[in-house]
Amino acid sequence: MTTQHTEPLQLTTEEQAALGSGGGFTSTKAVGDVPAITLVDGSAGVRMQDMSQGADHLGLRPALPATAFPCATVMAQTWNPELVHRVARALGTEAQAAGVQVLLGPGVNMKRDPRAGRNFEYYSEDPYLTGVLASAYVQGLQSQGVGASLKHFAANNTEHERFRSSSDVDARPLREIYLRAFQRVVRDAQPWTVMCSYNRINGVPAAEDRWLLTDVLRGEWGFEGAVLSDWGAVDDRVASVRAGLDLEMPADRGKHDRALVHAVLAGYLSARQVEQAAERVARLARRAKAAARPDTRWDADEHHALARDAAAQGLVLLKNDDAVLPLVAAEGPLAVIGEFAVKPRCQGGGSSYVTATRIDVPLDEIRALAGEALVEYAPGFTADAAADAAPDDPALLREAVELAARSRTAVIFLGLAGSQEAEGFDRASIELPQEQLELLRAVHRVQPRTVVVLAHGGVLRLAPLIDHAAAVLDCGLSGQAAGGAVADVLFGRVNPSGRLAETVPERIESTPAFLNFPGENLHVRYGEGLFIGYRWYDVRKLEVTFPFGHGLSYTTFRYSDLVLEGSAEGVTVRLRVANTGSRAGREIVQVYTGVAGSTVVRPEQELKGFAPVWLERGEEREVTVQVRREDLAYWHTALDRWVVEGGEYTVGVGASSRDIRLTGQLALTGDHAPVPLTPGSSITEVLANPVAAAELGELFGAAFGGLGDSQAAGMGLDILKMIGSTPVQRFLTSLGGGMGLAQVQDILDRANAAVGAVPNGR
Repeated sequence: MTTQHTEPLQLTTEEQAALGSGGGFTSTKAVGDVPAITLVDGSAGVRMQDMSQGADHLGLRPALPATAFPCATVMAQTWNPELVHRVARALGTEAQAAGVQVLLGPGVNMKRDPRAGRNFEYYSEDPYLTGVLASAYVQGLQSQGVGASLKHFAANNTEHERFRSSSDVDARPLREIYLRAFQRVVRDAQPWTVMCSYNRINGVPAAEDRWLLTDVLRGEWGFEGAVLSDWGAVDDRVASVRAGLDLEMPADRGKHDRALVHAVLAGYLSARQVEQAAERVARLARRAKAAARPDTRWDADEHHALARDAAAQGLVLLKNDDAVLPLVAAEGPLAVIGEFAVKPRCQGGGSSYVTATRIDVPLDEIRALAGEALVEYAPGFTADAAADAAPDDPALLREAVELAARSRTAVIFLGLAGSQEAEGFDRASIELPQEQLELLRAVHRVQPRTVVVLAHGGVLRLAPLIDHAAAVLDCGLSGQAAGGAVADVLFGRVNPSGRLAETVPERIESTPAFLNFPGENLHVRYGEGLFIGYRWYDVRKLEVTFPFGHGLSYTTFRYSDLVLEGSAEGVTVRLRVANTGSRAGREIVQVYTGVAGSTVVRPEQELKGFAPVWLERGEEREVTVQVRREDLAYWHTALDRWVVEGGEYTVGVGASSRDIRLTGQLALTGDHAPVPLTPGSSITEVLANPVAAAELGELFGAAFGGLGDSQAAGMGLDILKMIGSTPVQRFLTSLGGGMGLAQVQDILDRANAAVGAVPNGR
């Protein structure tokens, strides 16, 4: 861990308040001996806007050139923490050269619904995968002396009314799904900053939520850095500082600074709280300036090559019937169809949009590998057409079909235009534009060797196109080098190894949050609870088009010899993986766990480990995956803490969530987690405690002629089932005397002490 600067502040209250708000759109203030620092967007590239032309929330104004790396979705599809670390190091180098001290990323919000407009900025529908990759990003970036800003904290899963809506979510899904990735990154990587989100959480604005920003983030997780607001998220600066917010962005022209000083003078806010916030901002600024390397230079070609490697590893081969891929150049001619082949869609719109140093054009890259004379092109459709639009130019369709018919193979580029998905709004559907589907069907009728290449940010419904393509290659939004990466995979220079980080549903109506998205009356009810993504489809036994973790290769792999070992640290999973095909390739070994006969509602299986493994043709290797014990825990709502449940765990190892190759069982000892008895506990709960049962069981039995009899007086009644849920206090009241509450409390105290249960608040 980097040693933090701890110089004391010699500032007045007014100066401390000023330190806690922005000095400009992308900078803090220089106050006293505390320097100003620059903070810019940077999830997939350094977005240093040209301040001579102003700045904005949505990235509409131009920015200085930088490498546009693949978006978070594609980086997640690499399932490669080491690669994420390398990309983040490159981002750190570019940030240093640009004079940037903090990059506003990574985004680790869950992909609760595929329509969410900002999903391309987030990694996955799974908190484990997200947490591991985001930790690698933070560690890589901060190794270069540039701070990360973990965002958007928290439960920020829709763009609709994002400034005002409340995410209404129960304790277990909040902890197990929506906060878990944040927790992992804070504990494993200690980002310099955490950015709170616009939305409310269970009615409380994130920027004013002391439970979130102080009790959980700092108290439970040990966060040491500064909490800053999303741009414009602060309504009440006094309430925000009281909650634990340190830095309001952007500049507020002094209004909120004055309100903070007034609150201290009036006694509404302690001077120490303002001082603590200022100290954290000062520590951040001094740390960043001490790490600054203004003479940093970087090689644009080298970073472009890294972007191409990252894109290639993140491409997912979804389908490959009859091994139509990889293509062989000598087997041309080749038809390339679709406007995205010449005007590539390679990144998302909004604040993360990067002015790329260069853009690989897919058609040019394909011609470079296949030969100029063997490749012909037809646009086929208009990329900006509305999703439900019919083909508006029969000549475009006819030209594309004729080209496909006289070619050996057709590669058709489909997807969504930037106007159809971006920050600031959610998608109305997950459909491909109708014009594109009509084109695909027409091409496939004359050319069965049709390969589809998809460019998009959020998940698309692919069921309508699967039967009309021999192969489907999903490239998401793969950054400036996407064109070269696609060509590399199409022609086998790179063996595809990407795996989906999000389930592809059969239809939107099957998705977990369908009836609760995007919410109404400024409230979003997280009614699906724990069951987002593959968790939902598994427990509901729903068919999906492609499952979480799915991805094909040009080679094949065999799994064998599973061995499971439990310890105080967790579970060690060992197996052998062999490359049984004709090419070298990378396999992603995925480990899922479930608990048979769990005492709580929980998913059938959850991702708890993975390991990328590179194998040459014919090579076999032992693979080891460590599952942390803490990752097996669930949030115990009665005890308000994490608990590992004891029992038999099923461990499945496979190539996707629905391609489990090996399965084993392992008995684990659970945490000691007795729930304390209170007068509000039920009779059944009391009788489960041996001390309480010995002293109170006779009383309960006497009232009903004996609880030991399964049938009561020939009436066909099971008395314990009838009264078992009755709270002890109510039961005693119904007796009209006898044992008093104080006497019962004494018995419950001794019963709790016997099993080590500690009542809340004691």
